[in-house]
Amino acid sequence: MVSAYWYNPNIQPRKEHDKRLEATRKLLSDYGVVFWESREYEPDKHARAVRENQADRCRLCFQLRLEETAEKALNQGFKAFTSTLLISPHQEHDSLLSIGHEIAERTGLTFLYSDLRRRYSDSRVLTRNMQLYRQYYCGCVFSRRERGEPG
Repeated sequence: MVSAYWYNPNIQPRKEHDKRLEATRKLLSDYGVVFWESREYEPDKHARAVRENQADRCRLCFQLRLEETAEKALNQGFKAFTSTLLISPHQEHDSLLSIGHEIAERTGLTFLYSDLRRRYSDSRVLTRNMQLYRQYYCGCVFSRRERGEPG
């Protein structure tokens, strides 16, 4: 069984978080995927995780989010976990892979890795045809600023 879990404390502002969450709900309901959402929106938790080392912010963000995902997988009785980040050509796959395997080793889960970047353009076509909202930055205030938007 494939299920999805939403935990994105990195996405700011709240309005952006909620747009992305709604698009995810729509996509997954159309495909009948079981979907859990984190009960809390925790941008302060993300800020604390990356505050001291902004140069390594992506890796720290991956760590925070994958640990939460693995914990959810354990609590639900799953044997494996993965991330939708693996489809993006903009993400640091080496970091995702090493963090995923480190968490897997510690928890006894399997981290399912597949380099899905070649399917990125397919995902863009799919979401465009479904008229789903697509973001233009990863979610954190730093990437938002890099795209020319106020943080």
